[in-house]
Amino acid sequence: MIRNKITNIEVKKNNRNQIFRYICKNKTVSNPDIAYNLQISLPTVTQNTRELLENGLIKEVGEFKSTGGRRAKALEVEKNAYYAVGLDITKNHVVLLLINILGEVIKFVRISYIYNHDDSYYSSLNEKLEDFISDIDKNKILGIGISFAGIVDLDKQKIMYSHILNVQSISFSYISKFFNYPCLFLNDANAGAFAECSNIDDTKRFFYLSLSNTVGGAIISNKNIVQGDKFRCGEVGHMTIVLDGDECYCGKKGCMDVYCSAKILSETPYGKIETFFDKLSEGEQNAKQIWDKYTDYLAVAINNLHMILDSDIILGGYVGNHIEPYINDIWQKIVNRNTFVDENIFIKSCKYKTETAALGAALKIMEDFIKKI
Repeated sequence: MIRNKITNIEVKKNNRNQIFRYICKNKTVSNPDIAYNLQISLPTVTQNTRELLENGLIKEVGEFKSTGGRRAKALEVEKNAYYAVGLDITKNHVVLLLINILGEVIKFVRISYIYNHDDSYYSSLNEKLEDFISDIDKNKILGIGISFAGIVDLDKQKIMYSHILNVQSISFSYISKFFNYPCLFLNDANAGAFAECSNIDDTKRFFYLSLSNTVGGAIISNKNIVQGDKFRCGEVGHMTIVLDGDECYCGKKGCMDVYCSAKILSETPYGKIETFFDKLSEGEQNAKQIWDKYTDYLAVAINNLHMILDSDIILGGYVGNHIEPYINDIWQKIVNRNTFVDENIFIKSCKYKTETAALGAALKIMEDFIKKI
């Protein structure tokens, strides 16, 4: 009997969650529309939308035209009922980003701010955050998703280490105490991957390759991040692609990071990655030579990844933001190395090109909230 009661509660919660997600996805809907498309009885739909209305999560926005009977109420999500903050911490910058329930970016800012692991850094960061959300009702903020360039161990509740930031064993609780909202921590590549999967079919599996000032990656399966036993799954930046090659910042030689990080392109005479791609698009010979060598290494790494995973590979990060016009060129280099004939291109450019790690961190906060509706 207790089991039946639990099952009924679970069914009711699942129905309400399906209904809310349907409204989020389809913008303006009616109860009959929801019932028909989700194959849930109209009384059940009506009861659930009434509860969502009472909780301020959806709103009535008028009526649909009559089709012969009573006109159905038009329902939409109250998209600004709650907000989530994304915070991306890097070596030289921080990104602050705010989204609403629909995952729409309300605003974001990128600030030059040198990382330093001490109380004053995090206190000052909190001040920047409070200033960033000064015009937002604080009661509507669900929490802060913090993207961190390092190994984020969810079991031990610690950032285990970050070579690039030169820190290790930082407890989540230490950082969280400086902020006035619940904090959630993600590895930066995982955060970027989570942003990408927010608009991809639930059953789709893919690898997200983050090509920023460091190289990272993440496997997404059924909209979940595959973490690995030690939360190191996807750390392809330290996969060897050149035997005894150039030295990586981690101290090893021949790592993918040495040959495929965004710094290879930005730390050129051009100074910025945007300038590099501007010159590349103009056909400047020096930029073309740098890009040709860069994509030779990139094609090797991508081909190796695909041989193991046999799934789509989404190219993100600073380089991924600019890579779309050059996908076919990279694809030809991969085809020349690939043992099998693939009819469809399995590499794709990232959908999100605006501070993806911060966005993914904020979206994870929002997704955790929506799961509980």
